[in-house]
Amino acid sequence: MNPSPFSASSTGTGSRPVTITRAGESQWLAHDDGFELGRGDVSRRPDGRLFVSIDSWQVEVFDRLAAAMLAELPRPLHAVVHEADPDTKAAWERAGFTVARREAEYALPTDPRVTGLDAVLPPSDVRVVPLGRAQEGPLRTLDQAVRAEVEAGLGWAAMPAEVLPRPEGVTVVDPSRYAVAEADGRYVGLVRVVPRRRQARIGLVAVLAAYQRRGIARALLADVLGALHRSGVEVAGAEVDESNSPALRLFQSLGAQRRSGLLELVRS
Repeated sequence: MNPSPFSASSTGTGSRPVTITRAGESQWLAHDDGFELGRGDVSRRPDGRLFVSIDSWQVEVFDRLAAAMLAELPRPLHAVVHEADPDTKAAWERAGFTVARREAEYALPTDPRVTGLDAVLPPSDVRVVPLGRAQEGPLRTLDQAVRAEVEAGLGWAAMPAEVLPRPEGVTVVDPSRYAVAEADGRYVGLVRVVPRRRQARIGLVAVLAAYQRRGIARALLADVLGALHRSGVEVAGAEVDESNSPALRLFQSLGAQRRSGLLELVRS
């Protein structure tokens, strides 16, 4: 997630007129005599939620942009800020936003000697299909089943979501980014990896409810993190909702270190 920077120490625009215009379906501009003073953007996540961001260092401009966007966009609206950025949080709260969830960013070591995953194996009736070797059809079937279980339970509002343009109904964009667990002739668990130059990111770890509490998620991570380590990646990033106690316990048991946190705010 990419929150916009903001500082409450800015002095505003004084008596100068500020004009707010909508520059397209997803962008608003604040300007004064041809000079851009700030901009606001809106994007729709794959789960349908609308996220807004504002880039301006001036208090008055931020508030004017927020008011213009709120007047034209349907609700609920969401915004994201770093936990160490109280000024931006306060700016959104002035616009009526409240904190809806807290997300922690973790740095997860990949060395199996550090994670303790060097001797971890999947259950005897489960086979791990390594990263990049999953078959697209069964993977899509599993992804749909996982999403159905999430929607029936916590809901995707409690899950990290990437801002990616996806055709309606298409949630598996690149099958090569997945490792899966196979049992009873079907895929029952997955890990999605987002590659980066020196540090990959674990985008999603999920196991179907009927197969949970058997060590499948740990076995999947052992395979994925081991492969990353062998390729020269020393650390993998991960984002976890702080209300998701099982996920937090899993990552912390592997030696993951909390780096920072994000706040997701909502305006109903």
